[in-house]
Order: sequence, then C-alpha cells, then structure tokens
Amino acid sequence: MKIRAHAESHVVELDDGSQWQIFPGDLATTLSWKPETDLHLEPSRDRVSSHVLVNGTDQSRVRVIVAGETWPDGEVKKALKGG
Repeated sequence: MKIRAHAESHVVELDDGSQWQIFPGDLATTLSWKPETDLHLEPSRDRVSSHVLVNGTDQSRVRVIVAGETWPDGEVKKALKGG
C-alpha cells in the first residue's frame, strides 16, 4: 500500500482509503515516509495497538490503531516509559 495523505503527523491515510492513527512514541519513524513508501499492514501482538505498519524498504514498524479510536487507558504511558 502507498500513502495517500499524511497531512497530520499522527494520522496516515493509505491508498485503500483506510486511515490509521500512529502511536505517539513512533512518530519519529514516519518522518522519512514519502508518498511512494511501500507499507504493509499487519495485526499487532501488543496491548497498545491493533496493527502495525511496516515500511517495505527498511522494515521499520510503527504501531497504529484505526483513526478515531482511542488508545487503551494507561497502556500509552506504560509504553512510553518503556514498561
């Protein structure tokens, strides 16, 4: 999948029309994304996010949830603290 829009730093829209909210601790990873960046969506195995977006070029991963949903209570703070 390719990026259709990434106007807000924390939300990315893919060319299939889906919109994903990026985990706050992973925003720096998205700075190198360009419209031609090939991304793959995979289910997540952690408590913070439902899915991960994987950059096909460098295999970097960012945690995401469907745009408009809210992050699990307390899990964001734990993850940002490294717990």
